[in-house]
Amino acid sequence: MTPRTISAPQARRIAIAAGGLDGAIPGERGRTGARTLERAIGRLGLLQLDSVNVFERSHYLPLLSRIGPYDRTVLDRLLHHDHGRGLGGYTEYVAHEAAVIPVADWPLWAWKREQPMQPSTEAWAAEHAGLIDDVLAEFAERGPLRPSEMEHPEHQRLPGGWWNKSDAYWATSVLFRRGQLVTVGRTRFERRYAAADAVLPDGQPRVDRADAQRELVRRAARAFGIATLDDLADYHRLKIADARVAVAELVDAGELEPVAVDGWGRPAYLTVGTRVPRRIRSTALLSPFDPLVWFRPRAERIFGFAYRISIYTPAAQRQHGYYVLPVLVDDELVGRVDLKSDRKAGILRVQHATVEPGHADRAGELAARLAPSLAEAAAWQGLDRVEVAGPGTWAREVAGAVVGP
Repeated sequence: MTPRTISAPQARRIAIAAGGLDGAIPGERGRTGARTLERAIGRLGLLQLDSVNVFERSHYLPLLSRIGPYDRTVLDRLLHHDHGRGLGGYTEYVAHEAAVIPVADWPLWAWKREQPMQPSTEAWAAEHAGLIDDVLAEFAERGPLRPSEMEHPEHQRLPGGWWNKSDAYWATSVLFRRGQLVTVGRTRFERRYAAADAVLPDGQPRVDRADAQRELVRRAARAFGIATLDDLADYHRLKIADARVAVAELVDAGELEPVAVDGWGRPAYLTVGTRVPRRIRSTALLSPFDPLVWFRPRAERIFGFAYRISIYTPAAQRQHGYYVLPVLVDDELVGRVDLKSDRKAGILRVQHATVEPGHADRAGELAARLAPSLAEAAAWQGLDRVEVAGPGTWAREVAGAVVGP
């Protein structure tokens, strides 16, 4: 049977709605309490973590985009960030990159915890097996700890920045990857670990590799709405061959429908029962690690949006700034802004603003749509105002919209 054809605009609207960004209008969103946050996290499946705090850490931002300004301490309590010491409803694992996941999903990652790490890491772990055992024993004896609180004699503070860590610190990373240490929260954004045997719920089911990966692809398909095989594999960083098997099984089970999307040039899959919105009304600032854009080939295929965050790009080579957030207006990515929370001065600084070439003729109208999102983000950060200070093809219009007529 020939797959039905989905137009490119339809695919954009499906993707935005599936990701929970339809109706993301500043000032018009509703409840923002703990249950709302839990539902939003459940819809995405995970929150990617990143330490960069120039605007706000990444795991806070997908929720702001979807539900509006919320009390970040509510999320902190849910995740046990600077609140509580034991295991709550969430932990962390390498579920995309490092990410927050529900504790209930821990069994879905047994296959990854059991597979070998990179050869160099495996070689290091074999060489330091005694140290790794000692570190695990310290956590088992002393309870939840930050790596900086370890008393092992090989744990020393070393000069030289982030990567110059002690061997005892790297032992915690190996134990985390193996699932022998479990994240039970963070203190000042440093992980707190506990021995898995001491804190994980009793009786968690054993999920084998094939069943787990099929469930992960099922969830990725729901979160994306419409996606290629590469997209579905990337959501949880599965191997293409494993994702291909899972996709075929979900198609055979009637859960995924093969479709053709105009302009994509490759097969796509639609979650059966997914509606095609007739219209999307939204305005949102997106984290660089938001699922809508985190797989850069997908963002370019769906939105024609070639994207780099730029924090890893040498300053002289940056085109759009440092911490660059895509701007969603209705069903299109129309521009990007480089934001910095100047907490001392009480200013949200727009350090660079660029409108996408295909939307340059609407720059003023789109800036007027963006301005409430900037004001909302500033207030959420506890900042007094927004200032546009940097260059870019959109800077003049954004500055005018922020100031107002």
